[in-house]
Amino acid sequence: MATRIIKPEAVTHTIDATDRTLGRVASEAAHALLGKRSVHFTKNMALPMTVIVENASKMHLPSTRTKGKIYTRYTGYPDGLREMTMEEMITKKGIEEVVKKTVDGMIPRNRLRAPRMKNLIVKA
Repeated sequence: MATRIIKPEAVTHTIDATDRTLGRVASEAAHALLGKRSVHFTKNMALPMTVIVENASKMHLPSTRTKGKIYTRYTGYPDGLREMTMEEMITKKGIEEVVKKTVDGMIPRNRLRAPRMKNLIVKA
């Protein structure tokens, strides 16, 4: 007898971010992207779970957080450390990028990270 693998159907999970904090919305989205809300959860598969975060612009972000949170990246060149506050990130790239970066930091760093992040849709 061979073990049969049942392919789960695609599921959409919608999160309303109105008057909620960034961390709570991001942790709920990461939990859903990992597939832990599904009965078909397996650690070694990216399930066809689409997560939609709606009303991201209505999210509760205190001014101390937007001015105090600093995103850093390194270009690879000498003196290439670049810093950007959350406030600058929101004005340049939008609140969607902030939510995506936050959820991305909550997902394990392995081969399934990119396929899981493709299933995240953030709407302002």
